[in-house]
Amino acid sequence: MMMKKIYMTFGTPEFLHKFQEENPDETLIQLLGDDTALLVHETEGETLFNEPRKYEAFSESGQLTENGFFVFNNIPVSDEGRPVFEHRFKNRAGLIEEEPGFIAIRVLRPLDSDIYVVLTQWEDEASFKDWQNSQSYNKAHEKRGTPEGIDHQKTMFPRASFVTKYVGQTEQ
Repeated sequence: MMMKKIYMTFGTPEFLHKFQEENPDETLIQLLGDDTALLVHETEGETLFNEPRKYEAFSESGQLTENGFFVFNNIPVSDEGRPVFEHRFKNRAGLIEEEPGFIAIRVLRPLDSDIYVVLTQWEDEASFKDWQNSQSYNKAHEKRGTPEGIDHQKTMFPRASFVTKYVGQTEQ
């Protein structure tokens, strides 16, 4: 099976919407953030974008759709930390998939930077917040902040991770 690629580019909502209309056979999902618009292109082929951020989805579940609430956990990972980080995600429990309101997850390996992205899609922000307060979230993050926790591996994470949130935009 060929690994899916995810390409991302920023632009005005109007420009990104026009790009979607010009490429109806492609999986192009427009997302709106607090101060930006993002177009996500999921494909097994090449990108349509001139200068995108480039990723491979090395772990995935569910089908990305144009509706819902999207959370991008952006995690800088050192070169030597990549195998351990990827192993952890390839062998995750998969409990998130059972959560009410869950739609999809993509764990993205960067092709042109050191920032991995764990992209989750939810029916709405309330579903995401419910998951953050769930037993499965606690189980997935139980070692966080402890010496055994992956977050304690300072050589693996050269700088702090950060979260970006978007809402799916189907109509202009």
